[in-house]
Amino acid sequence: MVSDEISIMEKGGVPADAKLPTNQGDFRIRVFHDSTSGLDHVALTLGEMEGPNPVLVRVHSECLTGDAFGSLRCDCGPQLNAAIRQIQEVGWGCIVYLRQEGRGIGLHAKIQAYNLQDKGADTVEANLLLGHPADARDYGIASKIIKAVGIHNVCLLTNNPDKVKQLSLNGTNVSERMPLIVGISDENREYMTIKVDKMGHDIPDGELNSRL
Repeated sequence: MVSDEISIMEKGGVPADAKLPTNQGDFRIRVFHDSTSGLDHVALTLGEMEGPNPVLVRVHSECLTGDAFGSLRCDCGPQLNAAIRQIQEVGWGCIVYLRQEGRGIGLHAKIQAYNLQDKGADTVEANLLLGHPADARDYGIASKIIKAVGIHNVCLLTNNPDKVKQLSLNGTNVSERMPLIVGISDENREYMTIKVDKMGHDIPDGELNSRL
């Protein structure tokens, strides 16, 4: 048990904690259950969680369309894959995979938001028109998972300074932030621009206006 809100999933005395060999290395997968939301989240780790340098950590919110289907509407899939590659290259790190689809509004509402975006709304406006916050994600659960896997010093792979702030407010020691600028294309350039202009993401104009 990690806390009253989160614990390693266990049924019949068997924990949800196992080896996960992948084409990017031999990872370990652990499933954490959030009793407050009822959601299961994942820590995918490689190597030891302590080292001479801060541990590379990607806190990644679930994106079915991008992660599984290769959608070009966002940069989620390329970011996840790039983070896994970077962790494999250094030899240790952690992907905290949060079941918070659509920046926390869920898959159904996310696709409704896509519908509104097809009609001219931007990603922030679409969420608000549906009665949702622009970003409803909870990073407190990510901080609990980071602590549970034994990480004390984090180099966070993100373009979102607010994610650093939210994790820090929840007790995570984020000593470094490393940009993760990948997956920009003609199909999502407007979406990426809105993330910079309205959500404070740190992506230089030169990167934003190039095709990656």
